[in-house]
Amino acid sequence: MHKNPTNIFIHYLIQLKKILQKIALHQQDNPALLHQSLHGTMLPLLAQIRTAANFSLRTCCPLVQCERIYFDNSNETYAGLQQQLDETIAYLQAIPAAGFYQPPANIQDKAGFNQVDLAADEYVDFYALPNFFFHLSMVYSIARMAGVPLSKGDFDGYHHYPDDFSFV
Repeated sequence: MHKNPTNIFIHYLIQLKKILQKIALHQQDNPALLHQSLHGTMLPLLAQIRTAANFSLRTCCPLVQCERIYFDNSNETYAGLQQQLDETIAYLQAIPAAGFYQPPANIQDKAGFNQVDLAADEYVDFYALPNFFFHLSMVYSIARMAGVPLSKGDFDGYHHYPDDFSFV
């Protein structure tokens, strides 16, 4: 049995929902931040959120040998993103744990312009999880850059700092 990564994804997608709520509250539902990125050559916030959600599905679907599914929608708003996250979490929660008992030997995927063919464990540990966390970190970084009051606790759900705390 391969380790079941759904609990990791679900935990951090719930954190992403909380971060998105804080972004929407701070931005007063202004959609402009959804189109900002850290650099002109990088994906904007909207795409970073969607890519993080989709990486959870890109990982779990092939592990349980079912067709990859995505819940992107045309609603490019905070509500549309929350809907995508809700649908993704519900889908992950519905995957039976027994589905992870017999993963395929290898999983193929695209890494940018590169085609990868990796053993299931390698795919999860060295490709899928790092990419999921990369896009999640970009969401956090873009939001912080825009002045959204987030802490490490918003990211991981474990740390806690007083509202006026600063490392500087």
